[in-house]
Amino acid sequence: MKHRIIVLGAGYTGAVAAGRLARRLRREDVAITLVTAEPDFVERVRMHQLAVGQELRPRPFSQMFAGTGVELKLAKVTGVDADRGTVAVVDANGAGELEYDSLVYALGSGWNTQGVPGTAEHAHEIAGRPGALRLRERLAGLAAGQPVVVIGGGLTGLEAATEIAEARPDLDVALAARGGLGDTLSPKGRQHLRKVFDKLGITVHEHTAVTGVEADRVTTADGTSVPAAVTVWTAGFAVHPIAKATTLEVSDTGRIVVDGAMRSISHPDVYAIGDAALVKGPGDNALRMSCASGIPTAWQAADSIAAGLTGGKLPNTPLRYFNQCISLGRREGLIQYVTADDRAVRAALTGRLAAFYKELVCKGAAWGVANPTLGLPTRRRPVVRDRARAAAPVAESA
Repeated sequence: MKHRIIVLGAGYTGAVAAGRLARRLRREDVAITLVTAEPDFVERVRMHQLAVGQELRPRPFSQMFAGTGVELKLAKVTGVDADRGTVAVVDANGAGELEYDSLVYALGSGWNTQGVPGTAEHAHEIAGRPGALRLRERLAGLAAGQPVVVIGGGLTGLEAATEIAEARPDLDVALAARGGLGDTLSPKGRQHLRKVFDKLGITVHEHTAVTGVEADRVTTADGTSVPAAVTVWTAGFAVHPIAKATTLEVSDTGRIVVDGAMRSISHPDVYAIGDAALVKGPGDNALRMSCASGIPTAWQAADSIAAGLTGGKLPNTPLRYFNQCISLGRREGLIQYVTADDRAVRAALTGRLAAFYKELVCKGAAWGVANPTLGLPTRRRPVVRDRARAAAPVAESA
């Protein structure tokens, strides 16, 4: 029998893991199935661009994985039974069940309403393509002068606010942040951020907690009412809820607890990557939810599975940060250099060169999905261990 590997989710991490496994293992030894609800790869880091009407290059999975041996399963995941080794799905033919020997859980995250009243009913999100397309339609229908409020001062909020303000200078764009504008950036980074916000005419409500969202306004903790024909909610991400409903050991936020091989500490045949995994990085701090964090975990998980099945050496992918890449519209950008544990240092790149740098990073991330071994030559190795329930050797936490 072939060793059955199922990868759940085809974002950056899931797609990279599936493709990398296919390049590490012989097709006659393994069956790799990638389960995804969408037929095309979604460049999540570009959802703010999609929301303002920009067209993104289509990237069909059928082309991306042609000839690799990865089987695509277009279906929605509805449950995981980690004790029985099965996945419940719903596809065009109805409900079904898939059995696995090794599972890569990469269902990622969506928007987090933080329990704020009215957010789910009235706010828009850009955590995925459906939400970005709904926002796109709503923004297109706004008349000049109408107010748009972006909630959240993280990287997603900064990118959304500047993209909307640049694409629609006729709108009254504002950003509400719990802290100061760019307060995690270096002085140079904060200075440039304010300069761009001022140039684009974006109003900033700093140290402002939003406590309610209505159809035409948001309410803050001090009782202030801020007009909002459209509210865009970017205040954090929440992991997909399926893992928390399983017997897998998860954190209080529902992230699967893994070891240094990205293997579940409670179920050794399950690997979790990206936003779905609680991964320790430098300083024993949990990696933040991001593409920068997720792709190295996908490399580590795929190579760990391959090593366990073929008797190879367990890899040790560095899990650290180098910079934070922020697009501020199409003509401005900010590259904040950081320490290994993601703390800002003095150095930062700004302006058009930073915008070009960020665009290269986005293109590189998409290229890396289609080229999961980064163009390096690889050798597909035979499975030499028990194909029924192979497990990678235990790795120490990174």
